[in-house]
Formats: sequence, structure tokens, C-alpha cells
Amino acid sequence: MPKMYALDRQRSVYIGGVAGKRPRIPVDLARLEGVACERMSAEAWAYIAGGAGRERTMASNVSAFDRWAIIPRMLRNVEERDISTSLLSHTLPAPFFLAPIGVLEMAHPEADLAVARAASALGIPFIFSNQASVPMEMCAAAMGETPRFFQLYWSRSEELVAHFLQRAKACGCAGIVVTLDTTLLGWRTRDLDLAFLPFLRGMGIAQYTSDPIFRKIMEEPDPAPTARPRPTLELIRTLIAANRRFPGSFWKNLRTGAGLRAVRTFIRIYSRPNITWQDLPFLRQHTDLPIILKGILHPDDARKALDYGVDGIYISNHGGRQVDGAISAIEALPAIASVVQDKVPILIDSGFRGGADVFKALALGATAVGIGRPYCYALAIAGQAGVEELLINWMADFELTMALAGCKNIEEVRQTPLLERKA
Repeated sequence: MPKMYALDRQRSVYIGGVAGKRPRIPVDLARLEGVACERMSAEAWAYIAGGAGRERTMASNVSAFDRWAIIPRMLRNVEERDISTSLLSHTLPAPFFLAPIGVLEMAHPEADLAVARAASALGIPFIFSNQASVPMEMCAAAMGETPRFFQLYWSRSEELVAHFLQRAKACGCAGIVVTLDTTLLGWRTRDLDLAFLPFLRGMGIAQYTSDPIFRKIMEEPDPAPTARPRPTLELIRTLIAANRRFPGSFWKNLRTGAGLRAVRTFIRIYSRPNITWQDLPFLRQHTDLPIILKGILHPDDARKALDYGVDGIYISNHGGRQVDGAISAIEALPAIASVVQDKVPILIDSGFRGGADVFKALALGATAVGIGRPYCYALAIAGQAGVEELLINWMADFELTMALAGCKNIEEVRQTPLLERKA
């Protein structure tokens, strides 16, 4: 990236303003969220913006950053700045990545593909969601040499898990991000109030329906068939939509019931809440890609992960969508960083809303930061162009924060002590 990137971005915005041009997406995160809410359906907004229970974890993720303060230093030469960093042997233009978000078709018709193209345009890594709306191969083809990772939800079918790992390797993924905190869906009140779960409509299951192992499982008898709801007009619409989303001819899918069978099969095999530490060697048996454990919040779990030889720790509480009242991600970081001691990279997401948040995370021991809901909001407003603009804004915001705090590169940020405020 250009060394004067932040100033270039500021100039382009202000010069555009002289001609009456405003940014494509709101720069202010609160306004970004508000505009996105207006553009999305009530169901889409509830699914993407909502959290578990009373959403205390989601709120804490954002407010917990106030516990630490940056103390800017003066009279330091920051004319030459470099915000690049490295992650698992890959050089990144900035210390962040796009975290996995499922069912992006609810935000924009081009869904994951638009995000992949935006990530590639800026060189920012993208973690393909296990619950994507576009198969990983299509997204990988759009990303060129830009690093990408695959998020794995551990299915009840080990054969399917193994094949997902093979597909990730084949499409150039740089690692497997194993999500540990969603073996069961959290109590998501907004979705429950609307009685809406996108997967039941065939949304967000493209990684499955594009997989030959999943297709094979679809043909197996359901050992515990669920009761069918009473036919209604809405149910008929839902079945039609599910068959449109299933690959191949709509009329053939409608005739064979492929869309409905895919949804039923997904529900049956999606969740495996009985996985334990002893299951991790299975991954090593089926892939040589780096393995990153996502959802780590306790230092003892980080210590155990190191004992099992994982290649990265990913601190996350799933954006507050799983456990109401859980520790915020940034609060969990210092203790985990103390355990990890730079042995493996530390990734983190949940609650990040701008450059100052990224600065604090790096200063507390993180390697790279995941952008979550904000890029989804940008996608809803302006598609690929919106995501690109959001990434440009984050790069500029972080670079200016870094420089104004007296640091000229990431290493100096990591050596910067923060002021911890007393409760």
C-alpha cells in the first residue's frame, strides 16, 4: 500500500466534497449501521445485527475497549509509515482480515463473492464462512493470490469434514479456522421473535449443497425424520425458494424435492456438540494446512491448544451471538497473550469498530484483527464497492491513529504500553 495512504484517502474525500461528492458509505460507524438497517429486511437485520439473550456480550464487546487508553507520544518521526504485517508467512497490507459471516446473501445478492473481490482488490485476507452463500471455490477464484482461510464447523459427518478440508486445500486456503463456540446455536432473541432461521429456507448452505459428500448423505434415509408443518402459502414460498437456491435445474429440484432434502440433511448433520480436545488429531490426519482454533476465551484453553500443537489462537465470542454475559474478546486478550508468548499468531474479533480498537488489540498482544459486522453493513449499502471503501477507511483510520500515537510501524505499536483504567 502507498506509504501516504491515509493522507491520500483524506484528500480524496475532501476534494470530492468540493465538487459535492460524498463518500459511498458513511464513515461514521453508527451511521453506517443505521443506513444498513434501512437497506435490509427485518429478518436479515435481526440475523446479522442481533446477539444472544439480552445482548450484553455484544454491548460489552464494544464498550470494553474503554478500559484501555492510548497515551500518544510526541516529537517522534512518523513521516514514513508502514502498516503491513505478517501472518503465517503471508505479508498483509494491514493488520486485519475479514472475519467469517454466514448467509451474506441476506445483505446483498452477490454475497460472499462481492466480499472476496473486495478483499482481493485491497489484499486483505478473507475467511470463507462454513455457512456461506457462495461455494469456497468461486470465492477463491476471485481472490487471485490474496490469502484466504476456511472456517470449519465440525459436522456430525466426519467424511464431510474431511472433504471440506480437502476442498479448502485445493482452492488455496492458507489455513483452517475451526469454530468451537457454535456447536449449538445461542438463544438469539431477535431471530426467535421473528421465527426466522435462514438455513431452513436453504440460505447459507452453499458449502454443503456444492459438496458431493453432502449430496451422497442427502440420499440416505433420515434416521429421525422431523414432523412436517401444516401447508401454508408461506411454506410453499419457502419450498420454492429452497429449490431455487439448490444447484441445478429449478424444475428438477422442485420435482425431486432436492431443496427440502438439502435443508433437512443440513439440520440433521450440522451440529456436533460432543467434540473434545481428543478429536483434534482427526484434523491433522486429513490436512497439512495450519489449524487455528476460533472461540478461545480462557487462558487455560489457549494453553491446552498449544499443547495440542495448533498453529494459531483466535479469540472470539462470536460477536456476542452465543453466550449472553460472556467476557468480551478484548478483555480476554491480555491473559491469553501472556500464555501464548508469541509462540503462535493470535487473531481476534468481536466488537472492533475502527482504527483505535485495532491499535489497542495489537498493543495488548494480538497479531491481526477481524472485521465483522461493519463490512457486512457496507456490503448491504454498496456491495463490493462498499466493502472496498470500508477497508480503505479502516486502513486510513488505523494508519493515522498509529502515527498520531507516535508509532511508525506495527512493531512499535506492539511495544506501546496502554493505560489501564481502574474499575
